Amino acid sequence: MKGKMKAMVFHESLNMKYEEIDIPEVGPDEVLVKVRACGICGSDIAYYWGMSPLETSDGKGPLVLGHEFSGEIVELGELPKSLGLFKVGDRVTVDPVQYCNACEVCKKGQVNLCENKSVSGVSVDGAFAEYAKAKYTSIFQLPDNVTYEQGAFSEPLADAVYAVQNLEVTLGDFCVVIGPGPIGLAEAQLIKSSGAGTVVVIGTRDYRLEVAKENGADFIFNTGDSNSKYYVPDITKKIAELTDGKMADRVLVATGNPEVMGLPFEISGRRSVIVFFGLPGEKDIVPVPALQTTFWDKRIKFPWLAPFTWPRALNAISTKLIDVDALVTHKFKLEELITALEKVKNREGNPLKALVIP
Repeated sequence: MKGKMKAMVFHESLNMKYEEIDIPEVGPDEVLVKVRACGICGSDIAYYWGMSPLETSDGKGPLVLGHEFSGEIVELGELPKSLGLFKVGDRVTVDPVQYCNACEVCKKGQVNLCENKSVSGVSVDGAFAEYAKAKYTSIFQLPDNVTYEQGAFSEPLADAVYAVQNLEVTLGDFCVVIGPGPIGLAEAQLIKSSGAGTVVVIGTRDYRLEVAKENGADFIFNTGDSNSKYYVPDITKKIAELTDGKMADRVLVATGNPEVMGLPFEISGRRSVIVFFGLPGEKDIVPVPALQTTFWDKRIKFPWLAPFTWPRALNAISTKLIDVDALVTHKFKLEELITALEKVKNREGNPLKALVIP
């Protein structure tokens, strides 16, 4: 498909421009998607402000950011066309992490650890544009009752599904989620839908905690703001009170904040499972009390990305196991992306998930 399109092109820190560029040319194993919605991720903020390098060959732009997207297929490469898996007009969402499916790691089924992966909006051009391309193996059709905007949330939701799978929730478990960002809030809903008896969400901002409460959390506690009506000065003591001293069966850490890395060990009980699913800094350390963790037979997991979880994520939206609409708080035009990034970074208007609608 020849022609030009509008895109927000990131060049370097604090330098991103609304430009007219060529529509991507699809290769034999690719499809071209007309972007209908693209979510703003914390990593987009980190790239724009120079807090993190891109995964391009030199770590720099120019690059079109944006990796949480859905849209409509407008062109098929030779391979997906010959296989008949998709057709022009299909409503789809895209896994931005595109595996090679050929390295030793992929052949072991560990595709999330692929040595040759490319990532839309991180190492190759993404979806803060009118069109974006992707490998046909990373394309998933949207159920008829799932909107484009809901489909754009399937990327963070697929991550959340993988985290919750690793949490191994069993019926009646007492579960705690630390960090009520968009993914943490999605995880709390999924945990409740998985049969947890009690779900506790811990955070430092009331508006996020209240969204958790509105969507199924049994208890919400603010550990950072003493003026909050949800404030708890000693969360370990509170969890002990709620569990008659048994502590939590499952703890999911949905933040990379190093200040809370030790908390899961304080509030978790015997044979508990602790899952860390935030993105810590390169030098951050998880302080593990080795003897108590051993005596209580705890398991600690660090799942990464979202291997083989996309169909489950889309099913969770389609069957109303999770309400992603409650997590989308802001929408912006493509040319407003810089303003959107600033508002999300500065938490103007109490944002959760913001979408760009080209």
